[in-house]
Amino acid sequence: MQYQVIYDGNCNLCSSLVQVLAQFDQGQRLTYSPMQDEEALVKWGISSQDCELGMILIDTENPERRWQGSEAAEEISRLLPGGEALIGVYRGIPGVKVMGDLLYEQIRDHRYQWFGQRETLYLCSGNQGCSSSRSELGQAK
Repeated sequence: MQYQVIYDGNCNLCSSLVQVLAQFDQGQRLTYSPMQDEEALVKWGISSQDCELGMILIDTENPERRWQGSEAAEEISRLLPGGEALIGVYRGIPGVKVMGDLLYEQIRDHRYQWFGQRETLYLCSGNQGCSSSRSELGQAK
């Protein structure tokens, strides 16, 4: 199965995490589009309001199947080697998931203040590498 990750290409933390994911996955299952890419948002039926709720993971074979925010982070983790066991423990300990959801929301809402905002848009295609771009993609946020 292939998955599309929609991430904030202006966020330092988000871009760093996408770099790590790209190294782990090596283009096997994940491809990436920044939230600022209007064409990708239209293709996947995503609004700028959707983007405000955090990253989005889409099953490209069944696009109605999608995860957002902390659920997307969990599903991405599950897809990585050893992730299934880690997520099983995370979801199995009472209260940990609720705390994780709250932590995700805090980081999402303060990511620019805490981790900074990029001067250039971060683009990553997965197996073709990642780069910064000054290109003017749409400005959804």
